[in-house]
Amino acid sequence: GQPLAPRRLSLKPVPTLPNMEAFLREALVKVKKQARGCLAPELCVQAVRAATERPFAEGLRRERELFRLLLTSGQARALQYAFFAERAVRRWATPAGASWSSAAAQPVRSAAVIGLGTMGRGIVTSLIKANIPVVALEQDMENLKKGRKAVMLLLEREAMKMEGGAQRLDFHNPARLQFTVDFDLLRDVDLVIEAVFENMALKKEIFHKLSKICKPGALLCTNTSALNINEIASATSRPQQVIGTHFFSPAHVMRLLEIIYGSHTSPSAIATAMQLAKALNKIGVVVGNCFGFVGNRMMFPYVQQAVFLLEEGSRPEAVDEVLEDFGFKIGPFRMSDLAGLDVGWRSRQGQGLTGPSLPAGTPARQRHGQRYSPLPDLLCEHGRFGQKTGHGWYLYEKAGGRTATPDPWLHSFLARYRDTHGIKARAIDQEEILQRCLFALINEGFAILAEGIASGPEHLD
Repeated sequence: GQPLAPRRLSLKPVPTLPNMEAFLREALVKVKKQARGCLAPELCVQAVRAATERPFAEGLRRERELFRLLLTSGQARALQYAFFAERAVRRWATPAGASWSSAAAQPVRSAAVIGLGTMGRGIVTSLIKANIPVVALEQDMENLKKGRKAVMLLLEREAMKMEGGAQRLDFHNPARLQFTVDFDLLRDVDLVIEAVFENMALKKEIFHKLSKICKPGALLCTNTSALNINEIASATSRPQQVIGTHFFSPAHVMRLLEIIYGSHTSPSAIATAMQLAKALNKIGVVVGNCFGFVGNRMMFPYVQQAVFLLEEGSRPEAVDEVLEDFGFKIGPFRMSDLAGLDVGWRSRQGQGLTGPSLPAGTPARQRHGQRYSPLPDLLCEHGRFGQKTGHGWYLYEKAGGRTATPDPWLHSFLARYRDTHGIKARAIDQEEILQRCLFALINEGFAILAEGIASGPEHLD
């Protein structure tokens, strides 16, 4: 007996749901944690809140207000810029006149990875996910077994995230993934990525061997984060085929791939490395050869300022918090602990900035006439390498732990250090922390542009 007139759902009252307030509060906390510093996800929660509290038409009006707010925000402009910058970097060029429009890539039907440490494992995983058959090589059986186990574990995890994962990746098939200690198995691969640790003599020895064994057209890549590509290439009979492919850790997750050309690298080698980046679903950025290239070279002064702030009175957690609130995914000290403090330490020892090769009588806090902080070196001398040892700039629940907690030991260590060097601790505000770290990063970026190491601001960004 009811009339059958049209009944618009949008005109019905909004039902009141139990615990809605608590649910929305919890959602906001979760979103703020996951997308720290990002406006859009927070405003999405506000839009959902409006839908639960107001009539339909009013909820829509509120949603439009929030959308307009985002549309004119600095964050929207920055995201649009990043979107176009990622596409602009595909159009690469070198000062010698090689460019994306004229260089032809070689096909990559098979690859090899040398060294199954943290980086090598991630690179093998990336290649398998891109359907490129891989030969994974280690120096001895013990390291091979350890590496194989770690790679298989990574691939199992990746397969679980994919639809029809394990069958699609097919990594138990030796035709897809082969583990070996025999260099002779690299005879037919189209491309080799060397991923051993940062030691020039070791890398040159490997490249010398590769240029004798690999087929003439094979591309020889080094996953170095700072070393001179020309010097590595000098150990081969084909420097035109040598190129830097600097993956960022963890290599199977991070989307950036820095592609570094040396003075002899052929345009075809650059094009092939760029094509590989695309196949691996990474953003390849072509840059020139200098110490640290672009990514790490910009990181040096940024992290250095962060350490200077500790000398002057700040704490790792205070510096990290300011930079993470600003929008960095991870602050400089948590980042150093994640990457391993020993990596930078080895690099500084190689440069003669610390360790036994340092001339006697060098002032503790000066190198080459510039201010220097030995704090990271001292931590390494105490065996504090970060997450891998369970303590670095922070304390972790165990070796390999992920949860960083402020460390009272470090706080008293900093106080003793300041006493030793006669530094009077002062209160440092958030603005100073942000400006000093950020401007160091930006200024180094301008220096890189001025030297022609990167061909445009988008490449840096």
